[in-house]
Amino acid sequence: ASRKLLLRLLALGDRFHDPHTSYVFIANHQGAYDIFSIYGYLNHNFRWMMKKSLEKIPFVGYSCKVSGHIMVDNSSPSATKATMEKAEKQLRGGMSLVVFPEGARTWDGKMRRFKRGAFVLAMEFGLPVVPITIDGSFEVMPRFKKIPNWGHITLTIHKPIEAVNGKHDLLQLLDGSYATIHDSLPERHK
Repeated sequence: ASRKLLLRLLALGDRFHDPHTSYVFIANHQGAYDIFSIYGYLNHNFRWMMKKSLEKIPFVGYSCKVSGHIMVDNSSPSATKATMEKAEKQLRGGMSLVVFPEGARTWDGKMRRFKRGAFVLAMEFGLPVVPITIDGSFEVMPRFKKIPNWGHITLTIHKPIEAVNGKHDLLQLLDGSYATIHDSLPERHK
């Protein structure tokens, strides 16, 4: 077999995505190649929602800021409010949001608990949530490794979880998204 990095896309719900609708895409975060996989294969206009601390990374932080990605600042209630206002302006006319609700890459390949932020935002704006399962990027380039391994990455885009009458139940949305992603992973990552 040839030694190459292979990315495979399983777009289970992709045909259900309307390019004029704004979505909150939720993905597990296995490794550094998750970002490239989503950029290459999501096929939807989006911005990232990321920790404000990432602004400090040379070049990356500045580039993300000027590109209009949403830097989450939870340092005070007014900072959180400002983050929400920026998100509301960004999420119009089909512009979507991609979030890794685990907050950071996994340490051991297994999914971690989801943080609530992206789900609160989806709930507040009545946006559909689209779970995305990423599998294989932990083996390709786990956290703290500098050189990637050869391997396969599979990106599975699930059907949207629609708001009912413009509203979501926060706990059901969070638990349902987690279960959809988790259940699509092989046993070694559960």
